[in-house]
Amino acid sequence: MHKQKVDVLLVGAGVMSATLGMLLTRLDPALKIVMVERLGKVAHESTHSLNNAGTGHAGYCELNYTPQRADGSVDISKALKINAGFEVSLQFWSWLVEQGVLPASHEFINAIPHQSFVWGDKDVDFLRKRFELLHKHHLFEEMQYSEDHAKLEKWMPLVMSRRDAGQKVAATQVNHGSDIDFGSLTRHMIKALKQHHSFELLLKHDINGLKQQANGHWKVTVDDLHNKETRQIEAAFVFLGAGGGALPLLQKTGLPEARGYGGFPVSGQWLICKNPDIVKKHHTKVYGKAPTGAPPMSVPHLDARIIDGKPALLFGPYAGFTTKFLKEGSIFDLFSSVKPSNLKPMMSVAFDNMDLTRYLIKGALQSHKERVAALQDFYASAKESEWKLEDAGHRVQIIKQCKSKGGRLEFGTEIITARDGTLASLLGASPGASISVQAMLEVLERCFKKQMHSSEWKSQLHTMIPSFGISLDDDVALLHEVRKRTRKILGLDFKGTAI
Repeated sequence: MHKQKVDVLLVGAGVMSATLGMLLTRLDPALKIVMVERLGKVAHESTHSLNNAGTGHAGYCELNYTPQRADGSVDISKALKINAGFEVSLQFWSWLVEQGVLPASHEFINAIPHQSFVWGDKDVDFLRKRFELLHKHHLFEEMQYSEDHAKLEKWMPLVMSRRDAGQKVAATQVNHGSDIDFGSLTRHMIKALKQHHSFELLLKHDINGLKQQANGHWKVTVDDLHNKETRQIEAAFVFLGAGGGALPLLQKTGLPEARGYGGFPVSGQWLICKNPDIVKKHHTKVYGKAPTGAPPMSVPHLDARIIDGKPALLFGPYAGFTTKFLKEGSIFDLFSSVKPSNLKPMMSVAFDNMDLTRYLIKGALQSHKERVAALQDFYASAKESEWKLEDAGHRVQIIKQCKSKGGRLEFGTEIITARDGTLASLLGASPGASISVQAMLEVLERCFKKQMHSSEWKSQLHTMIPSFGISLDDDVALLHEVRKRTRKILGLDFKGTAI
């Protein structure tokens, strides 16, 4: 059996593991780091361009980040937090471009306006309240709002084409939004990591067991799927960044911090149009409101994208019911994740969310005609023959223990860490990749406390991320400074032309 000792073991070759690896190699080049990936390619599950929204979630257009309370007021706190977190990602990516670690920015990020669009008195009133609150905050000061059909025809001509002139509509727009190919970004980061002398990538290797030793290190059993051999890796620190596969791995650790957690898997699909005559008419991301009972990942949006360097137009995603935790997972994933410690929370969530389950099953059984009918609410001229259905990624929503109900379903992203800081795992979905840098900084703060307090690490982090340790929610001048820099380096000032 092949045995080796490493400082850091990264499980999963997606954007989270790549980001953590990139941070660590820049903070301490001497660290021995191994990345293990079950598949034969990197960035092929949740990080793949078709398996995520690719919006660069910043709270500009995603209405589910600003929920409406029972009294009609709008809560913008989550949007503010996500926006500030996304700015951290932009700063780090800008630095990597400056250093030549990443290629020219257009290979993974492009400027594109982010828009929200609604119709009907109730939703127009909601969007107006949302705008009034967000626009007052410096993070969203450049947001625009309109209910004027003529103006909206200029903002989103495809959406307004053939729309009833008497229909009450409203929209917001932020011009410095982005379209991100997270698959491309991750492949470029891992390509750079592979050039580092103390980094090793193991593809087609599957984690079979994790057990903590008396010295605090983790003995990780890894199956080599190439030749059916087994290797053993002793790691001082382990990060489980395996998307939907993180929960089963976390359960293998036996950590008390993992107790009570369960997963609720949701599948997704896109309608995709690659007809250049249609694609060139739509240069924005238009997000609407999710249907009643739908999970946040199914917020409908008509989305101009650059995928593998080519323009495309997507609509969706259509959420569906699945028992797989990964797109290339097993139908038994959900059932095998049920343990004595999470049985009560999972049963409670199943009972309390029967409407959601029915919605997902109904969505999975929709016909092509029914899916196109939903698209036609956004693009009235859409024809069935011009749109093709393709599978998107799977998301595993978090189930947590809850004293009042036994369990509750969460739709965010959560980091679970061992008490001694030797292991961390990322669970959940949205906003996911967009706040990957902020999330991995949180992992460092929890698991590398001593180093994070050192002057060397602090200095390097300030160089890579100028706002490190400072709240962009509060510091107006710094926000303007970092946005000016990142927009210039990443080309995020929209020029009014197609991406």
